[in-house]
Amino acid sequence: MPEIILDIQARQQFVPYLKRKERWSSVVAHRRAGKTVACIMDLIAKAVEHGSREPRFAYIAPTYGQAKDVAWAYLKEYTQAIPGMKYSESELSATFPHNGARIRLYGAENYDRLRGLYLDGCIIDESGDIDPRAWPEVIRPALSDRKGWATFIGTPKGRNHFYKTHKAAQDRDDWFSAELKASVTKIIDEGELADAARSMTDEQYRQEYECSFDASIVGSYYGRDLEQAEEEGRITSVPYDKAADVFACWDLGIGDAMAIWIFQVVGREWHWLLHYENSGLGLDHYVDWIKALPYPVHGLILPHDAEARELQTGKSRVQFLTDRGFSCEVVPRHSPDDGINAARMTFNRFWFDRDGCAGGVDLLRMYRAEFDDKRGVLKPRPLHDFASHTADAFRCGVMGGKEQGRPMNAPRRRAPSWMAA
Repeated sequence: MPEIILDIQARQQFVPYLKRKERWSSVVAHRRAGKTVACIMDLIAKAVEHGSREPRFAYIAPTYGQAKDVAWAYLKEYTQAIPGMKYSESELSATFPHNGARIRLYGAENYDRLRGLYLDGCIIDESGDIDPRAWPEVIRPALSDRKGWATFIGTPKGRNHFYKTHKAAQDRDDWFSAELKASVTKIIDEGELADAARSMTDEQYRQEYECSFDASIVGSYYGRDLEQAEEEGRITSVPYDKAADVFACWDLGIGDAMAIWIFQVVGREWHWLLHYENSGLGLDHYVDWIKALPYPVHGLILPHDAEARELQTGKSRVQFLTDRGFSCEVVPRHSPDDGINAARMTFNRFWFDRDGCAGGVDLLRMYRAEFDDKRGVLKPRPLHDFASHTADAFRCGVMGGKEQGRPMNAPRRRAPSWMAA
């Protein structure tokens, strides 16, 4: 192997990370700390040193555009001195000549593109903005046969799945973890930090510069409500109540993710028992999932488009589900704002099962308004991303309870024909 000298030098604050021995890492870093540069340096060093045949490494950002804008120039700059390097602009990849190692940039909005690949290591940047299913379903399996490593890195955005990953890493001996706060690293001078603090809210400043997970996600519709629910102990163990009806509210995707919430209304309280989401599967899969529950579901609450007829079958999805023995109610068309406001006005009566609704609660925290990058303001509409389906199903359930012309805790219905009460 030829000698390769890389003329790159990381900031001293990242040296412990670059010298780590642990397989897994979680690093929380303030804005402009230099985390992307450190991560690209790490990938390059690992690619150069790797002795296996055709090693593969990935840098994964929330979107493909972010990966290209943030990391691509660094990857080319820090490898251009290596003779024989090959770059693919269409794939955003760099291939090393001596061992065939390849570093490729990906966007997590299409994380299924990684399915079936092998990886010797990867960086998951701003992992709090990435669909939490990407890691267990696609990225982690890609690391298995080569026993690859992974780094989760980012700036806090509320107590989402990145928060849980980082807190777990701090308690594990087989993980490297670090928090780089602006007040400690001194990378940004005090005058600049003082100026930033004057132009930001205290929550924003603590989140972006002091690595605080306690601030709500900017633009989050339900962030503060969920914080209050947690403080009041309403995210806890919520048992099924035999005396109350069970409802399933849906968001019906077509060739996309489909989400379901299972809940009961007990007196004035709404008890959210379960959350489920999947994609690429037919309605029969979700019917089977509901029928396998240990209690009867007395009614389905569906969005207005469930009444649309499919050209191939000539049936609507309401008809399909009715034929399977379900009692269905369709929520009239309403604006997202109306549904969001209805949910927030009722939120102080919501109780969530900590285990059954864990994934759904995380997604509700991340459901937020779209941000106008050019004007620096929030747009008056929700951002459509991986959290949307769960939030739409949640809103459907809330509006269904308010618009069906009878209280949701009306006298108990008969159990579905396929299951005894």
